[in-house]
This record gives sequence, C-alpha cells and structure tokens, in this order.
Amino acid sequence: MKKALVADWYYVNGGAEKVIHSLNSIWDDFEHYALIDFLGEEDRDYVFPGKNKKVTTSFIQNLPTAKSNHRKFLQLFPKAIESFDLTDYDLIISSSASIAKGVLTHTNQTHISYIHSPMRYAWDLYFEYLKIANLKGPKSWYAKSVLHKIRTWDVINTNRVDHIVANSEYIAKRIQKVYRRKATVIYPPVNIDNFSLETNKDSYYLTASRMVPYKKMDLIVEAFSKMPNKKLVVIGDGPEMKKIKQKATKNIEILGHVTYTELITYMQKARAFVYAAEEDFGIVPVEAQACGTPVIAFGKGGALETISENKSGTFFYEQTQNAIIDSVIEFEKKEFDYGTVRKNAEKFSKDIFETKFKRFVNSKV
Repeated sequence: MKKALVADWYYVNGGAEKVIHSLNSIWDDFEHYALIDFLGEEDRDYVFPGKNKKVTTSFIQNLPTAKSNHRKFLQLFPKAIESFDLTDYDLIISSSASIAKGVLTHTNQTHISYIHSPMRYAWDLYFEYLKIANLKGPKSWYAKSVLHKIRTWDVINTNRVDHIVANSEYIAKRIQKVYRRKATVIYPPVNIDNFSLETNKDSYYLTASRMVPYKKMDLIVEAFSKMPNKKLVVIGDGPEMKKIKQKATKNIEILGHVTYTELITYMQKARAFVYAAEEDFGIVPVEAQACGTPVIAFGKGGALETISENKSGTFFYEQTQNAIIDSVIEFEKKEFDYGTVRKNAEKFSKDIFETKFKRFVNSKV
C-alpha cells in the first residue's frame, strides 16, 4: 500500500511528535505532509527515526512570519490542508489536534485520524483564548468570525474521516460531543524505558511544561510562593516566562529550557511532580511516574486516566492557589511505593501503543 502521514505542523518536538515517531517506527514508508515544517535537526532525527524524510508543506510555509507565528494565518488553514493532492495513496493517517484531519480523500482510500483533541481554540477553550488575546472592536469581531467559520468547516470535514482514534476516554467524549462520532481509544506512546525508576528522592517539588496560559504554570509558582519552606524547581520556556519569573520567590528555582538528560534526572529525584493543566492526555506526568515520582495533578481530563489516586499520585479539583497548597499538605501525609508508581506508568508504554495501533489499522484496511 502507498501511505501518507499528515500532521498539523512540525515546529516543536511535543506530544504529537511522539505519536509521529511511533507511527514511523511501525511503518517506515510513509510520505509526509504538514502545513509547515520548521523542525531542527535534532528533533527531526527523533520524529523521523533513521530516515531523512522530506515533508511536503503547504503555501503557509513560505508566508512571512510563518516560522515565528503560524497561527496568525488560521483563516487560511482549511484552504492549505485541502491543497494537498493525496489521490494516489491507499492509506492516509492523520495526526490531528487542529487541522490535519481535514485533508481531501476519495472513496477508494482509507483515512484513519488519530485525534489528540478537537481544536481547542475553536471549541472548549474558545472564550478563554479570546479573553487572553484581549482583542477590541473590529479585531475582536474578525477573530470571532474566523473561528465561527473554522468550527463549521471542522464539523463538516470530520465526515471525510473513515475511522477515528482518540488519545483518551476524555477526548473520545469530546469527539462525541462536538462531532457526534464514536472513537476508539488508544493511549499515546510514552517512552518509559528512557525514564528509569529512582527510589532515592530529594525534597524538592518539580513542574515542567511549555509556559503557555492553559498549562497554569503561574498558578503553581504562586502557590509555592506562599509555602516558603518548600522548594519548587520549574523547567520549561515559553511566552509566559517573564510573567512567571516575576512571581517566583527565593524557594523557587526557574531553570528554563534544559537538556533531555537533565529533565530525566530532575524527574527521578523529585519528591513529587506538580501539574495544574487540564490535559487531553498528558505525557509528562506519565514520564514522571515512570521515574517512580508521584504526581500532584489537577483532577480533570486525561490525568484521571493516567494517575491512580493514592497509588501513583493525588488530585486537587480546583485550579486555585489554595487547592494546590492544600493538596501538597495532604500529599506529605501519605506514603507512596515508588515501584508501584512506576508500574502504573508501564500501562502507557510505546510498545503497547504501537502494537494496538498497528492491530487497529490492519483491522480496518
């Protein structure tokens, strides 16, 4: 079979790129498509293991500022993704958190879409994104008009997909709500072999993520600023970095970007990993558990599926400073078996994902 793999975009090595890595490990003969491709050499070597793969990109690749801010061209995304001529492929797999599932296919092709989430900024986080953007007057009206058209197109193009796979039960429910489609759940791959068990823990707490609003990194920093006797280590970078640095007190160490090896070491030695985002799945908390490090997480979304309460972590149920503080205090009253924490993470291994996804595709083609 001739196969195409369609991604939204390539510009960072995040959770979606880990799925692409695994798909390339299952089948090494994909031809690749994405709106843009600005991956660095090291990230490219990971996403396309052992292959110097060429990615066919859309016209957005060549637009001014596309590398620094491709999202400003949102109104052009539907036209861009529909510009790919996939006529000659037998199997199309799309990895979609936004636009990739909208490719055009015909009746003699099988299109399987692995959906990380219906596009957040058009659906469940619509009002939050508008609030953060703080647009006024004509700019606000234009943004709302664009997003309204995107929602209409997003629902229509779901009918082009033959089979939908969701990355969690949480997302499967969202897919049913937005698209009225049933989805098979296959959890995304976590390379837990890279995160070995460490039972000798230090006293610090750790959080790590991209510093964007919905990750709520600022909330964690604010909470620990009110617990001066507890050390917090913060790893990550992004547009919220300046804001977060301003809120940090002496007990909070902000490291910014670190190497992969350094991240693993910090995860292994942390007393607990703190995570305040409402995630679709959330790979990083699973990586922490693979190190034997329990997680203190916001109890909504994918975290409820990846963390076993009082066995591999604990939950707080409001995204507030006080909820985090109370959860940390309660966490310190409990004891965790680090081997049990690690065992919980093993359910989400890369090998399990690849076995299940290959079996699913073979059953549909």
